Amino acid sequence: MQAVLKEMETRMNAAIETLSRELASVRTGRASASLLDGVRVDYYGTPTPLNQVGSVSVPDARTLVIQPWEAGQLKVVEKALVASDIGITPMNDGKVIRLTMPTLTEERRKQLAKTVGKIAEEGRVAVRNVRRDANDKLKAMAKDKKISEDDERRGHTEIQKTTDRFIAKVDDLLKKKEQEILSF
Repeated sequence: MQAVLKEMETRMNAAIETLSRELASVRTGRASASLLDGVRVDYYGTPTPLNQVGSVSVPDARTLVIQPWEAGQLKVVEKALVASDIGITPMNDGKVIRLTMPTLTEERRKQLAKTVGKIAEEGRVAVRNVRRDANDKLKAMAKDKKISEDDERRGHTEIQKTTDRFIAKVDDLLKKKEQEILSF
């Protein structure tokens, strides 16, 4: 039974980490290096993550600066940024590429809040799916007489407590992201 609980906790943590990454990639009008996590640069014929081709810095709340480690890669990085779906036009000054975050309209903020809500709901569903799998394993163990009915009941109670804790983490992440989107 402890193995089931341990596996469930690990899988729920993975779901929360995935949710955190997805929420970090949502543009809020504030500069964040994680916005560029999905950008791949054609580095000598190999699609390579942007952060492995150059350094990404955030000099102020609305600007990202990308400095490729090889000057010859400047145009390739710029091309990758234009091709990506981040919706920000890069400015190349010959040494670095600057990305300035546009201000968000009220309508766009509300739209982003809805999107973030959908992402959070997917996180909740992932956590609930892990709960369902753990409950099914406990039922199978009880059916095969590997654990007693009392242990099964205690296990279900423990699974529900853990699920509630992780759903609260999802709600907390959602609240923080919504505040970040709606206040600026």
